[in-house]
Amino acid sequence: MEVEQIEILGFIRQFAPFDSLPEAVLEQVAGQVEVAYYRAGTPILNYGDQVHDLYLVRSGAVEIYRRSGELYNRLSEGSLFGQMGLLMNNRVRLSARALEDTLLYCLPETLFHELCAEFESFADFVEVEDRTRLRQTLSRQENANELMTSSVSELISRAPVTIPLAASVQEAAQRMTEEGVSSILVLHPEPPTDDVVVAGILTDRDLRTRVLAAGLPLQTPVVEVMSADLVALESGQFVFEAMLTMLRYNLHHLPVLHRGRPVGVIALSDVMRYESRNSLFVVRHIFRAHSPEELALVAQDVRACFLRMVNEDANSQMIGSAMAVIGRSFKQRLLELAESELGPPPVPYCFLALGSMARDEQLIVTDQDNAIILDNRYDPSRDGDYFAALGRYVCDGLAACGYSYCKGGIMATNVQWQKTRQQWEHCFNDWIDNPSPQSLLHSSIFFDLDGVFGKTEWADQLNILIARRARRSPRFLACMARNALNRTPPLGFFKGFVMEQDGKHNNSINLKRRGTAPLADLIRVHALAIGSRAQNSFERLKDVIEAGVLPKGRGPDLRDAMEFIAMVRIRHQALDVAAGREPDNNIEPEMLSDFERRNLKDAFQILSHAQKFLKFRYQPNRG
Repeated sequence: MEVEQIEILGFIRQFAPFDSLPEAVLEQVAGQVEVAYYRAGTPILNYGDQVHDLYLVRSGAVEIYRRSGELYNRLSEGSLFGQMGLLMNNRVRLSARALEDTLLYCLPETLFHELCAEFESFADFVEVEDRTRLRQTLSRQENANELMTSSVSELISRAPVTIPLAASVQEAAQRMTEEGVSSILVLHPEPPTDDVVVAGILTDRDLRTRVLAAGLPLQTPVVEVMSADLVALESGQFVFEAMLTMLRYNLHHLPVLHRGRPVGVIALSDVMRYESRNSLFVVRHIFRAHSPEELALVAQDVRACFLRMVNEDANSQMIGSAMAVIGRSFKQRLLELAESELGPPPVPYCFLALGSMARDEQLIVTDQDNAIILDNRYDPSRDGDYFAALGRYVCDGLAACGYSYCKGGIMATNVQWQKTRQQWEHCFNDWIDNPSPQSLLHSSIFFDLDGVFGKTEWADQLNILIARRARRSPRFLACMARNALNRTPPLGFFKGFVMEQDGKHNNSINLKRRGTAPLADLIRVHALAIGSRAQNSFERLKDVIEAGVLPKGRGPDLRDAMEFIAMVRIRHQALDVAAGREPDNNIEPEMLSDFERRNLKDAFQILSHAQKFLKFRYQPNRG
């Protein structure tokens, strides 16, 4: 062995993961190492470039940067970098720059992969073992997204402009002009409670449409024209949540509160500078469409929006929520167009979104699940034709916009799912009290519901009924738990992947059917057991963790598993969209990187353990 190789050998054996390797292997490593020198300030790796070596810092210092340019880590003697790129299709994920004059040992990728395959301790070190690996991967992803780390308080540039409840519209307009603002908050002179000080909000649009266009006198009390059903955010919530709230309710101004008291108002323009603004444009175009045909043209932008969010490293919760908001917006606009064509409804109603849209977990591959709650005065002989036409209008319009018809007939066109409030309550009570295979299937769909149009408070009331009644029904919970075990993770006895054998997608894994869906099912059972009213699986899981239902550490494991499986599913759909292919939920393991394969196995193993615990906890004889 040459003198230089002896020096390399003496150095690498001091540091993990090399310190656990046999001496003969270390000599082989030392013989293949190449030496590279970088002057201070010199780039070593740039984001997106090809990488074919593992780097070990011999002397000097190296700074690692996120894609955004934010400093991620500072490395010194004995530290490794470049392994993430080697594990993920040889693309640099984190750029590197020499902070000082730096000497590096470079290990070729063939040797790196040989060591990973032969020595578990080496593989575990460079990939981070099991659940910790998942958590660190997801933490990096979340922290890299500005929308998920910026609070709405950062968008506030000034204190809110306010006016008392007794003021006139003229006084409000004068104050808005003086302050140069497009909205003003209306305050209670004597708040009804310590937490309620804002009575409403008045905007330029309100003055134009509700005062000037209506010909009201200038002394009209502001209380008569303001928006009283206030939608607001707390100052600690994220910009991402502000964006989705504005999208969902089609708002241009959003009050920001701190412990219930106003600290500012953010406008749509404040949010539009953030990275996911394309989804704002899509929703704005939806509500400007004048026909189903125009909506179908807007729908062409949805995939581009999805692709952009994926490319900007948004996490699954953000993407699922944004896609659900877009889907709701299509429904809302179609219902507005339907009423303008069919005339006003003969009785009040609430149009429901079900399944992934209700949970804010919708992706680009989806069908439509919807239903209608009708006023108790509904008479089929008198009102049936109207709501049949309404259902057809909306469901046909959604199909034209890319939301395919539900193969199971869970749509508002099906009279079975057009029920009065009393009928829905009776139906839900019966499903809980008398669980059958069919009612359990329906419960797993209809117990994820959200009102998107009309009397949306009726949907809230049904959710309260479900939460209250299900938690007092151990037999129903046991049946739901057993039903949630029907879809198992695709792992064999020796933790190898079990492939689908269904023709078109033969030798692939359906990440929805075998991953995210069973996770959503088991989280729903736990949420029902504690009476949680949350709809989103991540929010439900948060409630479940706080309730202490799961063994210590299992809740965060489940969250990380669901996030990772969802992101693999999302990224592969995005690859299909970018390549002009029709996206689906199936992936072929050979198309995955080593990193994805190992992490998916970890995530599926977590799902398997969670299903075993579910089976144990909700047994029929447990009270």
